[in-house]
Amino acid sequence: MRRSFLLVIICLFVIAPAKAQDMVARAGKFIRLLDKDQQAKTLYPFDTGERYHFSYVPRDDRKGISMNELNTAQRKAFIDLLKMALSEETVKKVNDIMQLDLVLKELEHRPADDHYRDPGKYFITFFGIPAANNIWGWRFEGHHVAFNFSADKNELVAGTPAFLGANPAIVLDWPQKGKEVLKEETDKGFALLHALKPEELQKAVIADKAPAEIITATSRKAMIDHPSGLRFQEMSPANQQLLLGLINLYVNRFTKLFASSMLKDIQKAGLDSLWFTWAGSTEHVLGKPYYYRIQGPTIIIEYDNSQNNANHIHTVVRDLKNDFGGDLLLEHYKAAH
Repeated sequence: MRRSFLLVIICLFVIAPAKAQDMVARAGKFIRLLDKDQQAKTLYPFDTGERYHFSYVPRDDRKGISMNELNTAQRKAFIDLLKMALSEETVKKVNDIMQLDLVLKELEHRPADDHYRDPGKYFITFFGIPAANNIWGWRFEGHHVAFNFSADKNELVAGTPAFLGANPAIVLDWPQKGKEVLKEETDKGFALLHALKPEELQKAVIADKAPAEIITATSRKAMIDHPSGLRFQEMSPANQQLLLGLINLYVNRFTKLFASSMLKDIQKAGLDSLWFTWAGSTEHVLGKPYYYRIQGPTIIIEYDNSQNNANHIHTVVRDLKNDFGGDLLLEHYKAAH
C-alpha cells in the first residue's frame, strides 16, 4: 500500500523540464505588431518598481496596453502568447472571467457607455526585452485576473502571483444563468473537506467564520507566519491524495513550463510540511461564507468565498521562492547590467 501511494506521488510530481524559447518568439512577435506609441506604453525595464504591482480589482490607472487597444492581429498574437504560459483550460477560465464583467454591468444597471465593468479593460505589460539571453517578464492583469511571469535565459522561473476570481461565483440570472467559472476549485475543496475523518476535520477547521478576503492580499511578500490546520502527515493516505490533487489543480493552471519547477519545489521541501486549513461554513450553501488554504515552505494557495452573500470567489497561488521572479533573479539582472 505504501509503495503504491509513493508511486502516485511520483506520477503527480515528475514533469519533464521545459524551455521558454517559444515564448520568447511569441512575445517578440506581439511586440513587433505594436506601433511605436503602443510599445512606449507597454515596455518597461525589468528592474522597475512597477513590476511588483499586483491588483485584481477594477482600475483605470493600470500600466501597459489594454485589450481594448489591440487590433485583431495584435489580439491574436497576445492570445498565442498567453497559451504558451497557461493551460488550455485556464485560458478558457480567463476569458470566462473577463466576460463576467458584462454580467456585472447588467446586474448593476450600468449605462452602455460606462466602462467600470469592461471585458476589454485587461492590460499587458512587458518588463525587459524578450530574448534568449535576457532576463525579462510580462504581466497580464485586470479585474479578477492577474498573472506575473519571469524568464531567465529561456528558462521560465516564475508565474506568480497568479490570481483568478469570479463574481458572481454562480450566475443566478441573465442569459448565463448557472455558469460557474471556478466550479472545480470549489468542488475539489469541499470533496477534500467532506472526506476528512472526524479527528482530521477537527484540526482542519480553525474558525467558524471565514476571513473577508484572501489573507495574503496584494502583499509584495506573501507570508502567513503561523501555519495552522491539518498537516499532510496527519491525513489518511486517501485524503493525502485528495490534497495532492487539489494542489495540482492550482499549479497546473500553468503549462508544464511553470508547473514542473513549482511541483518539484513542493516535493523537495517535504510533503509532510504541507498544511490544509479551512474556515467558515462546512456546507456548500449560497450565503454561507467559507475559505480554505494550502500552505507549505514554498507555496501558499488561498480560496475565499465570503463577499456578495458568499457568491464571489477569490483564489491565488503564491510561489514563496519565486514570486515576481524572486530576489535572486533581480540580482542576476543587475549584475548583467
